[in-house]
Amino acid sequence: MEATRRGRIDGDEARRRVLDAAERLFYARGIQAVGMDQIRDAAGVSLKRLYQCYPSKDALVEAYLEHRDQRWNRALAEHVGRVAEPRERVTAVFGFLAEWFGTADFRGCSFINAFGELGPASPPVAAAARAHKRTLRERLRTLAAEAGAADPDVLADQLLLLVEGAIVAAAMGTAPGPAERARSAARALLDAATAPDHTLVSRRSHP
Repeated sequence: MEATRRGRIDGDEARRRVLDAAERLFYARGIQAVGMDQIRDAAGVSLKRLYQCYPSKDALVEAYLEHRDQRWNRALAEHVGRVAEPRERVTAVFGFLAEWFGTADFRGCSFINAFGELGPASPPVAAAARAHKRTLRERLRTLAAEAGAADPDVLADQLLLLVEGAIVAAAMGTAPGPAERARSAARALLDAATAPDHTLVSRRSHP
Protein backbone atom coordinates (compact mmCIF):
# COMPACT_ATOMS: atom_id res chain seq x y z
CA MET A 1 0.00 0.00 0.00
CA GLU A 2 1.08 3.66 0.26
CA ALA A 3 3.49 3.04 3.13
CA THR A 4 5.19 0.10 1.40
CA ARG A 5 4.98 1.13 -2.27
CA ARG A 6 5.77 4.82 -1.92
CA GLY A 7 7.30 5.15 1.50
CA ARG A 8 5.49 6.49 4.54
CA ILE A 9 4.75 10.21 4.30
CA ASP A 10 3.08 12.54 6.75
CA GLY A 11 0.02 14.67 6.09
CA ASP A 12 1.91 17.89 5.30
CA GLU A 13 4.16 16.14 2.81
CA ALA A 14 1.17 14.44 1.19
CA ARG A 15 -0.66 17.75 0.81
CA ARG A 16 2.44 19.34 -0.71
CA ARG A 17 2.83 16.51 -3.21
CA VAL A 18 -0.82 16.58 -4.18
CA LEU A 19 -0.89 20.36 -4.58
CA ASP A 20 2.34 20.39 -6.61
CA ALA A 21 1.00 17.66 -8.89
CA ALA A 22 -2.35 19.40 -9.27
CA GLU A 23 -0.65 22.67 -10.16
CA ARG A 24 1.48 21.06 -12.86
CA LEU A 25 -1.37 19.10 -14.40
CA PHE A 26 -4.16 21.67 -14.13
CA TYR A 27 -1.96 24.38 -15.62
CA ALA A 28 -0.57 22.22 -18.43
CA ARG A 29 -3.71 20.35 -19.45
CA GLY A 30 -6.69 22.24 -18.04
CA ILE A 31 -8.76 21.53 -14.96
CA GLN A 32 -11.53 19.53 -16.58
CA ALA A 33 -9.11 17.29 -18.49
CA VAL A 34 -7.36 16.09 -15.33
CA GLY A 35 -8.89 13.48 -13.04
CA MET A 36 -8.11 12.77 -9.42
CA ASP A 37 -6.55 9.43 -10.34
CA GLN A 38 -4.02 11.23 -12.55
CA ILE A 39 -3.16 13.57 -9.69
CA ARG A 40 -2.84 10.59 -7.36
CA ASP A 41 -0.33 8.93 -9.70
CA ALA A 42 1.66 12.14 -10.27
CA ALA A 43 1.78 12.86 -6.53
CA GLY A 44 2.75 9.31 -5.57
CA VAL A 45 0.05 8.94 -2.93
CA SER A 46 -2.91 6.64 -2.55
CA LEU A 47 -6.36 7.77 -3.61
CA LYS A 48 -7.46 7.47 0.01
CA ARG A 49 -4.67 9.79 1.15
CA LEU A 50 -5.47 12.24 -1.66
CA TYR A 51 -9.07 12.53 -0.48
CA GLN A 52 -7.90 12.88 3.10
CA CYS A 53 -5.91 15.92 1.98
CA TYR A 54 -8.58 17.36 -0.31
CA PRO A 55 -12.07 15.89 0.08
CA SER A 56 -13.18 16.85 -3.44
CA LYS A 57 -11.77 18.02 -6.75
CA ASP A 58 -13.46 21.38 -6.17
CA ALA A 59 -11.51 21.81 -2.93
CA LEU A 60 -8.29 20.94 -4.73
CA VAL A 61 -9.02 23.42 -7.52
CA GLU A 62 -9.59 26.19 -4.96
CA ALA A 63 -6.32 25.30 -3.21
CA TYR A 64 -4.51 25.28 -6.55
CA LEU A 65 -5.75 28.76 -7.44
CA GLU A 66 -4.91 30.13 -3.99
CA HIS A 67 -1.40 28.68 -4.20
CA ARG A 68 -0.92 29.99 -7.73
CA ASP A 69 -2.10 33.46 -6.69
CA GLN A 70 0.33 33.64 -3.79
CA ARG A 71 3.27 32.32 -5.81
CA TRP A 72 2.67 34.56 -8.85
CA ASN A 73 2.16 37.72 -6.79
CA ARG A 74 5.24 36.99 -4.69
CA ALA A 75 7.36 36.53 -7.83
CA LEU A 76 6.05 39.78 -9.32
CA ALA A 77 6.69 41.70 -6.10
CA GLU A 78 10.24 40.36 -5.88
CA HIS A 79 10.97 41.30 -9.50
CA VAL A 80 9.58 44.83 -9.20
CA GLY A 81 11.17 45.28 -5.77
CA ARG A 82 14.64 44.97 -7.30
CA VAL A 83 14.06 48.25 -9.18
CA ALA A 84 14.69 51.48 -7.25
CA GLU A 85 13.30 54.20 -9.52
CA PRO A 86 9.50 54.54 -9.21
CA ARG A 87 8.83 55.08 -12.92
CA GLU A 88 10.97 52.10 -13.83
CA ARG A 89 9.06 49.93 -11.37
CA VAL A 90 5.97 50.43 -13.51
CA THR A 91 7.68 49.18 -16.66
CA ALA A 92 9.42 46.42 -14.67
CA VAL A 93 6.04 44.71 -14.51
CA PHE A 94 6.37 44.05 -18.23
CA GLY A 95 9.93 42.82 -17.79
CA PHE A 96 8.51 40.28 -15.37
CA LEU A 97 5.96 39.26 -17.99
CA ALA A 98 8.67 38.86 -20.62
CA GLU A 99 10.59 36.48 -18.35
CA TRP A 100 7.43 34.52 -17.56
CA PHE A 101 6.44 34.25 -21.22
CA GLY A 102 9.87 32.79 -21.96
CA THR A 103 9.54 29.87 -19.53
CA ALA A 104 9.14 26.41 -21.02
CA ASP A 105 5.86 25.68 -19.24
CA PHE A 106 4.08 28.99 -19.97
CA ARG A 107 0.42 28.32 -20.76
CA GLY A 108 -1.15 31.72 -20.14
CA CYS A 109 -2.84 32.97 -17.02
CA SER A 110 -4.11 30.26 -14.67
CA PHE A 111 -7.02 32.47 -13.65
CA ILE A 112 -8.14 33.38 -17.16
CA ASN A 113 -7.87 29.70 -18.08
CA ALA A 114 -9.82 28.54 -15.03
CA PHE A 115 -12.48 31.20 -15.49
CA GLY A 116 -12.86 30.21 -19.15
CA GLU A 117 -13.31 26.58 -18.19
CA LEU A 118 -15.39 26.82 -15.05
CA GLY A 119 -16.24 30.42 -14.21
CA PRO A 120 -19.94 30.49 -15.15
CA ALA A 121 -20.59 27.19 -13.37
CA SER A 122 -18.28 27.64 -10.37
CA PRO A 123 -18.72 30.74 -8.20
CA PRO A 124 -15.59 29.92 -6.15
CA VAL A 125 -13.45 29.80 -9.31
CA ALA A 126 -14.97 33.02 -10.61
CA ALA A 127 -14.37 34.69 -7.24
CA ALA A 128 -10.75 33.51 -7.13
CA ALA A 129 -10.09 34.79 -10.65
CA ARG A 130 -11.63 38.20 -9.93
CA ALA A 131 -9.76 38.50 -6.63
CA HIS A 132 -6.46 37.76 -8.38
CA LYS A 133 -7.11 40.50 -10.93
CA ARG A 134 -8.19 42.96 -8.22
CA THR A 135 -4.93 42.35 -6.39
CA LEU A 136 -2.97 42.95 -9.58
CA ARG A 137 -4.91 46.11 -10.34
CA GLU A 138 -4.27 47.45 -6.82
CA ARG A 139 -0.54 46.74 -7.20
CA LEU A 140 -0.54 48.64 -10.49
CA ARG A 141 -2.38 51.53 -8.86
CA THR A 142 0.21 51.71 -6.09
CA LEU A 143 3.03 51.73 -8.63
CA ALA A 144 1.25 54.41 -10.66
CA ALA A 145 0.83 56.61 -7.61
CA GLU A 146 4.46 56.17 -6.56
CA ALA A 147 5.52 57.14 -10.10
CA GLY A 148 3.61 60.41 -9.82
CA ALA A 149 0.57 59.72 -12.01
CA ALA A 150 -2.00 62.51 -11.75
CA ASP A 151 -4.80 59.93 -11.73
CA PRO A 152 -3.43 56.57 -10.51
CA ASP A 153 -6.80 54.85 -10.92
CA VAL A 154 -7.03 55.64 -14.62
CA LEU A 155 -3.44 54.63 -15.26
CA ALA A 156 -3.91 51.40 -13.27
CA ASP A 157 -6.89 50.47 -15.42
CA GLN A 158 -4.91 51.17 -18.58
CA LEU A 159 -1.91 49.17 -17.38
CA LEU A 160 -4.12 46.26 -16.38
CA LEU A 161 -5.55 46.12 -19.90
CA LEU A 162 -2.01 46.07 -21.29
CA VAL A 163 -0.98 43.29 -18.93
CA GLU A 164 -4.03 41.16 -19.71
CA GLY A 165 -3.67 41.70 -23.45
CA ALA A 166 0.01 40.80 -23.39
CA ILE A 167 -0.68 37.59 -21.47
CA VAL A 168 -3.38 36.47 -23.90
CA ALA A 169 -1.28 37.40 -26.94
CA ALA A 170 1.69 35.48 -25.55
CA ALA A 171 -0.39 32.41 -24.79
CA MET A 172 -2.05 32.41 -28.23
CA GLY A 173 1.00 33.51 -30.19
CA THR A 174 -0.95 36.28 -31.91
CA ALA A 175 1.68 39.05 -31.66
CA PRO A 176 5.47 39.11 -31.63
CA GLY A 177 7.12 40.36 -28.45
CA PRO A 178 3.88 41.12 -26.60
CA ALA A 179 5.59 42.06 -23.32
CA GLU A 180 8.01 44.42 -25.04
CA ARG A 181 5.26 46.09 -27.07
CA ALA A 182 3.06 46.42 -24.01
CA ARG A 183 5.99 47.92 -22.10
CA SER A 184 6.43 50.57 -24.82
CA ALA A 185 2.74 51.42 -24.61
CA ALA A 186 2.94 51.54 -20.80
CA ARG A 187 5.86 53.95 -20.98
CA ALA A 188 3.86 56.27 -23.27
CA LEU A 189 0.87 56.14 -20.94
CA LEU A 190 3.11 56.84 -17.96
CA ASP A 191 4.67 59.82 -19.70
CA ALA A 192 1.22 61.23 -20.44
CA ALA A 193 -0.04 60.54 -16.91
CA THR A 194 2.91 62.32 -15.30
CA ALA A 195 3.22 65.24 -17.73
CA PRO A 196 3.21 68.66 -15.97
CA ASP A 197 0.03 69.77 -17.75
CA HIS A 198 -1.86 66.48 -17.23
CA THR A 199 -3.82 67.67 -14.20
CA LEU A 200 -4.80 70.91 -15.92
CA VAL A 201 -5.98 69.04 -19.04
CA SER A 202 -7.94 66.60 -16.89
CA ARG A 203 -9.69 69.45 -15.06
CA ARG A 204 -10.61 71.17 -18.30
CA SER A 205 -11.95 67.92 -19.71
CA HIS A 206 -14.02 67.20 -16.61
CA PRO A 207 -15.46 70.48 -15.27
